[in-house]
Amino acid sequence: MITSTTSVVDYEKAKLDFDLLLECFREVLHNFGEKKLAEHLSWKDGTLALNRLPNVGRGVQAYSIVFQLLNMAEENSAAQLRRHLETQEGTASLSGLWGDALIHLRKIGLTETRIAEELSDIFVEPVLTAHPTEAKRRTVLEQHRELYLLLVKLENQMWTPAEREDIRKEMKVVLERLWRTGEILFEKPSVAAERQNVIHYLYNIFPSVLPMLDKRLVQAWTSAGFDAGILDDPRNFPRLCFGSWVGGDRDGHPFVTPEVTRQTLIEMRQYALRLVHHHLFQLASRLSLSERFQSPTPAMIQRIEQLTEMTGEKGDTAAEKNPKEPWRQFLNLMIAALPPEPDEHESYDETAPPGIYTHQGELLSDLELLRDALLAIGADNIAKTEVSPVYRIVQTFGFYLGKLDIRQNSRFHDLALSQLMTAAGLNGGDFPDWSEEKRIAFLNSELLSPRPFTHPDMTVGSEAATLLRCYRTLGDHLKRYGQDGIGSLIVSMTRNVSDLLVIYLFAREVGLMTTYEGKDACMVPVVPLFETIDDLKKSPEILRGFLDHPLTIRSTAYQQEKNGRKKPLQQVMVGYSDSNKDGGIGASLWNLYRAEEQLLETGRKRGVDILFFHGRGGSISRGAGPTHRFIRAQPHGSLEAGLRVTEQGETIAQKYANRISATYNLELFMAGVAEARLAHRESRKSPLEVEQIIDFLAEESNRAYRELIDTEGLLDFFHQATPIDIIESSRIGSRPSRRSGKQSLDDLRAIPWVFSWNQARFAISGWYGFGTALKKLRDTRPDAFDIIRGKDFSWAPLRYIASNVATSVATVDPEIMQEYALLVEQPEPRQRILDTITAEYLRTKQFLDLLYDGSLEETFFNVFRFIRVRQDGLSALHRLQIDLLKRWRDHKKSGKEKEAEAMLPELLLTVNAIASGLRSTG
Repeated sequence: MITSTTSVVDYEKAKLDFDLLLECFREVLHNFGEKKLAEHLSWKDGTLALNRLPNVGRGVQAYSIVFQLLNMAEENSAAQLRRHLETQEGTASLSGLWGDALIHLRKIGLTETRIAEELSDIFVEPVLTAHPTEAKRRTVLEQHRELYLLLVKLENQMWTPAEREDIRKEMKVVLERLWRTGEILFEKPSVAAERQNVIHYLYNIFPSVLPMLDKRLVQAWTSAGFDAGILDDPRNFPRLCFGSWVGGDRDGHPFVTPEVTRQTLIEMRQYALRLVHHHLFQLASRLSLSERFQSPTPAMIQRIEQLTEMTGEKGDTAAEKNPKEPWRQFLNLMIAALPPEPDEHESYDETAPPGIYTHQGELLSDLELLRDALLAIGADNIAKTEVSPVYRIVQTFGFYLGKLDIRQNSRFHDLALSQLMTAAGLNGGDFPDWSEEKRIAFLNSELLSPRPFTHPDMTVGSEAATLLRCYRTLGDHLKRYGQDGIGSLIVSMTRNVSDLLVIYLFAREVGLMTTYEGKDACMVPVVPLFETIDDLKKSPEILRGFLDHPLTIRSTAYQQEKNGRKKPLQQVMVGYSDSNKDGGIGASLWNLYRAEEQLLETGRKRGVDILFFHGRGGSISRGAGPTHRFIRAQPHGSLEAGLRVTEQGETIAQKYANRISATYNLELFMAGVAEARLAHRESRKSPLEVEQIIDFLAEESNRAYRELIDTEGLLDFFHQATPIDIIESSRIGSRPSRRSGKQSLDDLRAIPWVFSWNQARFAISGWYGFGTALKKLRDTRPDAFDIIRGKDFSWAPLRYIASNVATSVATVDPEIMQEYALLVEQPEPRQRILDTITAEYLRTKQFLDLLYDGSLEETFFNVFRFIRVRQDGLSALHRLQIDLLKRWRDHKKSGKEKEAEAMLPELLLTVNAIASGLRSTG
């Protein structure tokens, strides 16, 4: 369940909005002759009275739409409640936003000047990914956006009754389109389609949200009693950037080819230049200041002359426009100096046109000069209102829109290097099985040698060929356009130092090295991704070895100089999904915390800032949770370099599809990082007794979880008691659900693992093991149990783990679990495993009640209400899915493939509808 956008909901308001939407939908159904189905959809005593499906195929689609309408009504009510609270109680009334953050910082003794000095060093970078967790088609999502905007439109009190009725009719038109549109994907989306979806947010949504974010900071700043003039300069605002994995994430994804990566980089640059051009053009249309009434500064006049000369005929044409209006002429020349949009068919070997901006920094300098010229004539308001927003657009999106990361699995790298060694006449066939000592010795020796492994005409294995072509694509793009649009080279499943050093060999092979202090340095950052519990425990040692390597020292120094940083920076990615699948939620979250602490210390001893990149998914089992609580639960000092965080699948639409929600969710990140970073700087980290207690809880919860996972028959139980086979047959993402196609738990990605358990209402990855850990703590160390129940329960990391577990427990339905378990063919393992899971569920609920000193239903009233409202409809869908699964599997066993294939659309519809009801997939 996505919790970040629904934590504060006005349920009475949500009911009114939902009544309107549901009534419109029922009218649409009546018009289609679906009177029985329309009458069946009702809202009674605050819950959806849906307990049977009168018409299977269309009934499931109706349920899915109804759940989506309810989600929409709750989202709007939450947005309107936030607005109401701020109006009535001020900007500090909402937890986690700028008003709350600034008041807290002021209370702990930070002055206005101190906060202002630090603001521009705040850095947040959401990274959009296309992991297969978005079950809705893009065309369906677009209609949801349109419907939501109409709902928001009705909030305006200016409309007459007739105008309100017109808006209502527009809603019905959208709902009719939605009803006529198929909900499920019959073909997997292409990477190009996923890329277009990401570009939609980067081009259409986030640029329009950015000025709203800045205005909210200014409003909170003045409400806190601070001088608003400090924020007149756009350079004083926190930095927000964006990244993407779509077209660059190659981990087990055969369709992300070097050509796809090239096309992605080109397309992102095309849209970025269109975005910048649009905003400069709009600014030029508004800055119609005449030199008859004010004079430009000498610096601006000189720059106009320079740009006119540099841009040739285009510059002459631009300078001739708008005579006597030098500010507008200056902007015309900036537009003329923009790089041309790249042609997807052009060769990287072609020479870029001369006399243009090669880097966004050059354009930013001219915008600063323009702003200074306006300030010089007293046009402060124009500078602040018109120029500053454009400066922020260029600063945030540059000429690249978002940074593209390249990710690949360490095993793939091993195979690629083995093939390169073989092609070069070296004995590399068994390189993947070498000891770490032997690997390091070989890599160090090779990195000292200038010779490449291959020459252009040489034939190498498939992994090596693919990898080298990808890196050459990066190198070609970097040489032509610079490296601003290229993010990092991420090594998933990093398990040794050699997994990182091997990337330097590939970089050397294709020209991604540069000379720094007379020796090689890698131009693109190499980033470890630590995913499993074991890898997280080893991560400090791995990072030490990597940071101490001479080539890493030179590379981070080069990148520091290139980016104008005060200290060297090393990015480290930590994965929530695989650590959770590997060890359960308690062990996952706490081992992530402990690893971050030690990684920070490793960097601190070497004078290197550590920028953590959090690989969070859309469900609690994969790292989701309220954003401000997530940030407050981070280790002391871990946000010093900023924050990178993935936004995956369904979370992108749920958090950012609408500008109001997008502004709110981005503000939570920006304000949260600023508050935590500054607060950490004001206090020292001191060891707490509660930390050792959570060490115990993490170890015991891991032991209990692993006992279940390693239980004989568990894998068969999972495959039969959940709809994993249907989810693997779905077309909801371009990437396969398994890394290499093996039918093993290790090979299965965390997303379908979580998705399947959630669909069957077990949700074990979000809570299992924590109850046993709490019980053992109380039984063996009652004093420690009392400590975490008492004052230390307010400690943010503990509170975050416990609240995430409690929220997951709320989504469990023991009755539905039992019905899914009946799908398991063998009675003995079925009952044994079900009894084990049920006992742990009851135990976890019991001890969470003790921990919170009250029932979870009362403590997490909103979460349980969220489920209760949807329960009847979900139960009907679960039972239908179970029935269809039985019949579908029977057909498959009997070899009736045609009959099984015919059933698949209905089954996929149930998956979609249940995901809509729970507001979560994987």
